[in-house]
Amino acid sequence: MAHFIGEEFKMIQRVWKVRLAAIVAGGVLLINSGVWANPINLSLDDSVALALKNNPSLQIAVAGKDKSLWTVEQARAGRGFNLGFTHVDERYDSPWYSGSSQYTYNNYFTNKATLTLPLYTGGKLEGLIDESKENYKISGLNVDATKQQLKLSVTTQYYNVLQTKNLLAVSTQSVADFTAHLKNVQAQYDVGTVAKSDVLQTKVQLANAQDGLIKAQNNYNLAVATLANTIGLPLDSEIVLNGDLNYQAFQLTLDDSVKYALTHRPEIDQAKASIAAADDAIKVARSGNLPTLSFAGTNGWYDKEFAGTKNSNWMVSLNLSLNVLDSGLTKSEVKQAEFSKISSQQQARQTSDNIALEVRQAYLSMKEAEERIGTSKVAVDQANEDYKIAEVRYTAGVGTNLDVIDAQLSLAQAETNYIQALFDYDTSKAQLDKAMGTLVK
Repeated sequence: MAHFIGEEFKMIQRVWKVRLAAIVAGGVLLINSGVWANPINLSLDDSVALALKNNPSLQIAVAGKDKSLWTVEQARAGRGFNLGFTHVDERYDSPWYSGSSQYTYNNYFTNKATLTLPLYTGGKLEGLIDESKENYKISGLNVDATKQQLKLSVTTQYYNVLQTKNLLAVSTQSVADFTAHLKNVQAQYDVGTVAKSDVLQTKVQLANAQDGLIKAQNNYNLAVATLANTIGLPLDSEIVLNGDLNYQAFQLTLDDSVKYALTHRPEIDQAKASIAAADDAIKVARSGNLPTLSFAGTNGWYDKEFAGTKNSNWMVSLNLSLNVLDSGLTKSEVKQAEFSKISSQQQARQTSDNIALEVRQAYLSMKEAEERIGTSKVAVDQANEDYKIAEVRYTAGVGTNLDVIDAQLSLAQAETNYIQALFDYDTSKAQLDKAMGTLVK
């Protein structure tokens, strides 16, 4: 038990060293960037909320939905009254009498108001209205799908900032470790207990660590800028995230996850709506074989004096029309609509298959990362202990400089693997949430 407590204490010390290195690295970043504005503190939920408010992709989807609503209104307007008005001003010449070469010039002004109402269109108007309703439903579901994709993007970028921040801490700690070790090596070289090659080897490793630190800082800067761009903040914003990479067990089985996705993904309902819209399109095409009936009422005014309102006449009519021969035009339109339905049915099947595959891929990736978290955490503990032993042995003169260098590199790699495993787990879980169609409010 005492040994276990001692190992845990060492692990806590190492964690706090890495966190302290992250704070120092953050300070270096702030100074290098010249940013002195107050930082923006964000949780994951805050980031998603900002993206839903500011990101153009969602606004585009919402605009598409609103446009589809007016398409429905346009289709509905087709079965209502239509009132038109025309006014014509004419001037013409005509001979005085037959065979005369002399002409007289006349003015003629007419006005006409026409009221029409379709009474029966063979189902064309009803089909257009129903089809537009299905397309409106599809556009609404596209808003939900866009929200889910946007949440996935923000979540992945949020965790990427945390990952690069932790990797920056590891790089900072590596520079600190090699700096401290170089002082030790230099001190021993000064008294003649080690060879100059030890000093040179350590300086090379320190330079490599410093190079890695520069890259880590840049990766962190890019990750922050990418997140800021997605959530609608200035690219030079100083963002502080309230959270860290973490592990939370996922409770559902793979089969349950697939079943949930096949009933909750908006793409499934979109596919069903597409099939329904294809049925409506067939109905519209077949209306070409049916008669149409409409009501028309007109009232006209005419006069030789402007504005032509002196004389008046009216007329009402019922107009029945039937397309007797169109050289196969209607048949071609019906066949096109029928094959469009077949295409929609196959696309629905393909969508279901792709969703099931997407869920499986995300689930298995999450489980793989879950196993790596456990093994990499153990590796960090062992690498930390090995590094301390190598330092002590080198100081005592019974170990080599190469042992210390290898131990430090192994420790940094183990910490990197642990961070990567946490990142892969969190992002795979986010991908699984999206694949399952988890509702985004």
